Amino acid sequence: MKDQTINLNEPEYYFNRELSWLEFNYRVLQEALNEKTLLLERLKFTAIFSANLDEFFMVRVAALKRQIEAEVTKLTPDGRTPVQQIYDINSHLRPLIKQLVENFEYKLKQELITHGVYLVNFVDLNEKQRDYLHQYFDSTIFPVLTPLAVDPSHPFPHMSNLSLNLAVLVKNPDTGAELFARVKVPKTLPRFITFPPELRKVHNCDELPLWVGIPIEQVMSHYLEALFPGMNVQECHNFRLTRDADLGVQEDEADDLLLAIQQELRKRRFAGSAVRLEIHPSMADNIKQMLMEGLDLEEIDVYEIDGLLGLNHLFDLASLPLPELKDTPWNGIVPPPFDQFQELEMAKENEDDNTISDKFFAMIRKSDLMVHHPYHSFSSTVQQFITQAAHDPHVMAIKMTLYRTSGDSPILKALIDAAENGKQVIALVELKARFDEENNIIWARKLENAGVHVVYGIVGLKTHTKIILVVRKEKDQIRRYVHIGTGNYNPKTARLYTDIGLISCREDLGADLTDLFNFLTGYSKQKAFRKLLVAPVTMRDRMIAMIEREAEHSRDGGSGRIIAKMNSVVDVPVIQALYRASQAGVKIDLIVRGICSLRPSIEGISENIRVISIIGRFLEHSRIFYFHNNGEEEIYVGSADWMGRNLSRRVEAITPIEEPKLIKQLQEILQIMLSDNRQSWELKSDGSYVKRIPVEGEEEVSTHEILMKMAKQH
Repeated sequence: MKDQTINLNEPEYYFNRELSWLEFNYRVLQEALNEKTLLLERLKFTAIFSANLDEFFMVRVAALKRQIEAEVTKLTPDGRTPVQQIYDINSHLRPLIKQLVENFEYKLKQELITHGVYLVNFVDLNEKQRDYLHQYFDSTIFPVLTPLAVDPSHPFPHMSNLSLNLAVLVKNPDTGAELFARVKVPKTLPRFITFPPELRKVHNCDELPLWVGIPIEQVMSHYLEALFPGMNVQECHNFRLTRDADLGVQEDEADDLLLAIQQELRKRRFAGSAVRLEIHPSMADNIKQMLMEGLDLEEIDVYEIDGLLGLNHLFDLASLPLPELKDTPWNGIVPPPFDQFQELEMAKENEDDNTISDKFFAMIRKSDLMVHHPYHSFSSTVQQFITQAAHDPHVMAIKMTLYRTSGDSPILKALIDAAENGKQVIALVELKARFDEENNIIWARKLENAGVHVVYGIVGLKTHTKIILVVRKEKDQIRRYVHIGTGNYNPKTARLYTDIGLISCREDLGADLTDLFNFLTGYSKQKAFRKLLVAPVTMRDRMIAMIEREAEHSRDGGSGRIIAKMNSVVDVPVIQALYRASQAGVKIDLIVRGICSLRPSIEGISENIRVISIIGRFLEHSRIFYFHNNGEEEIYVGSADWMGRNLSRRVEAITPIEEPKLIKQLQEILQIMLSDNRQSWELKSDGSYVKRIPVEGEEEVSTHEILMKMAKQH
């Protein structure tokens, strides 16, 4: 029974959100360190860790700094102030960065050499290679460089976000005065300069290497004299700058949201406050102090990197043509019954387009269909659904949400085709999808120009839900077809992110999506839905009610059981409901890829809660929620995590899965993940994660490998 004296608001029952995220990135780092991971995949995970960290500083650390500047002292659920969080982030992060850099400099680079890949230093080059670089500098690099002096007549220069720069100290031979200048490494040129085949010869290597290259900043630093004729270059040091890159659009004051975001995007590169300075340890203290002063940074904001800056650029090396050093490419399988349409498309001379689309929609009417990407082909399922709707003469309207997609997406082409075919097409575009705002504006304009009705969502809410509604006239009735998913309508990320989608012709779901689109595009204040759980309207209350229902079943002698898979668990009311359910005896398994503020395995609080995280070749992105419900099982999929922002500040939709066959498939997926002993990590009550490994004699269970095999067998 629950101890009535326990106060679930006590800080000791929560992990800090930011530190939990650092633990997630630590698990990413372990994939870069793990010798079981293929070499170029380890290089890729090194780049992912670095890119993740860039975003963390641009958004999360920047937000904390804004709070400190505004003198916010409000405590987080775990009892920390913004100042305390900044210091704790710093102390947690420095050892991880050291581990990352040393692994690349002393292990990965050496292993690359054994496979004919050399990232060389300037001092190791022969005369012919130096001549080539000198010519490359003169012809390609020099014309785009602009040295910016810093002195009383030249104020400290504006520097763009994530820019790599050279801090240069020159001496005037006539006066003896030392002067400082900054030179930006141009983003328009490759980070690594590749030598042509005839110049790939390297010292102590008899065979011709596959690839030899050098970081562009090393070339720049050795030919700097050309930028400062008549001066003596005394010192040159690399540094990299990170700025606050969160948009500060006041939606309720913006007459034109698209224009307001365009204006904010122009500011993002330069206007955000500096939040991090990365330097090499050899940088002279006076130069470091000058940079800190010019950028208004403190010592805690400076990170010394004893190696290559900007390891996110290792994506370039990870793409080298060495298939034996990468995971075997995976092409999604066309699942039954979608496979019949590949044959029909190939035999179009025997079947007109109308017959194909009639059969496609008849397939959906027959039973609900579930697709699981990237194991199932996105192009042959979801994309096919949109394309068939765009060209089917019986389709009257297509409505869909677009949070992130690729600019060359066939989905955008299909929507344009649909509009040109005279259908009513509504695209709800989320302009505030972080770091995709510019792309979204570009293709929103393209859609508008083609006659698509583009809507930019609701003031104060991000539209994060992943939904499609197709309205089709069939004989003497109107039918609605839906797709409700967990992932973005993006063919590129659908090959890398794991996501689940339901395709259905159920009338109750069609009616719910009609109401939801009216809520999104008009002035509807819909408060209830037939089947969908919708945020910010019903979702949190319904989720908590289902958690409490499991607790009640358990207290009544039943077998309470919850399994939930998502990206993050942060929302305090949901966490407290889970604690109460655990106290009632409910067995709870959480599969949480990223942030988890819930503290498991606390006696009397959460001893019945287990949390695991799965990190591997695919990014776990699907959200699945299972409730035993005393044998009348319920299972849901959708777009929302258990975070305050998802449940209160975003439009989200989660749908029940009711087809018994599909319920069984989802349960099987969850059980595979819970059995994983290759890619999974278990969260302990102290906040650390312990990697699961097979015990002696136990077979290795790798979620992604098993699901790929299963997809092939079906």
